[in-house]
Amino acid sequence: MNSYGILVISHGSRSAEWVRLVDEVVQAMRVPAGVPVFSSFLEIVEGRLIQDGITHLESLGVTDIIVIPFFVSSGSTHIDEISYALGVKPEPLLPTDMTPFAIQARIHFTSPIDDDPIIADILYEKMKPLSVDPAREIVMLVGHGSIEKGFHLRWRRGLEQLASRLRALGGFDEVDVAMLLPDQLPRKLKGWRERKPEHELLVVPLFLSEGYFTNEVIPARMQGYTYRYNGKALLPHPLLARWMERQADPFIGK
Repeated sequence: MNSYGILVISHGSRSAEWVRLVDEVVQAMRVPAGVPVFSSFLEIVEGRLIQDGITHLESLGVTDIIVIPFFVSSGSTHIDEISYALGVKPEPLLPTDMTPFAIQARIHFTSPIDDDPIIADILYEKMKPLSVDPAREIVMLVGHGSIEKGFHLRWRRGLEQLASRLRALGGFDEVDVAMLLPDQLPRKLKGWRERKPEHELLVVPLFLSEGYFTNEVIPARMQGYTYRYNGKALLPHPLLARWMERQADPFIGK
């Protein structure tokens, strides 16, 4: 008989606030009784690394580990190396220092956020106070991005689909996307200022938590432009726990 456990994998950080925000979401998950959940990190957080989570779940008798990668995009190179190290794929697409984990259980690897409608709802709720007249507004969704060819495409696809969901939710005249890597934001802002100078630009960050990118990098790259921006990231929000539940549901149900 299969015994399921859930391993949430997030990026590591020296920030205690980041760890707290992630742990709050994981602890808010509603899972069937007897299904253990372990919140792990890619690096830095001692005792909470991916191997620690695998070892802990297996020590509880788990035969099947449902892995939830708590990352924004399948275009993240971390998704590539983690799935390789978990044995989900035979080789990584890019070179990595990560080596295969010691695993006895079966791994069920779910998807990162990408263009999930729950995430669009969160984004809309957090950016809605910026909107005054949607018919005369352009929403610019900004993500970290990637310069690696295949990864770049996955980032762009997810961003564009989320932007389309935002347009439907808010009735905005236009939506667009920009990545920080490569640096697309100034060119995109310049283009919209020339095409629709009478419109207001609403800039929305697609990041899990507020910090260096939302507080410093994005504003620095928008210098000289007029825009509305509140820098609000996805965390904290109760719907993120619902997203995690939905990732696990096909395997364990309710």
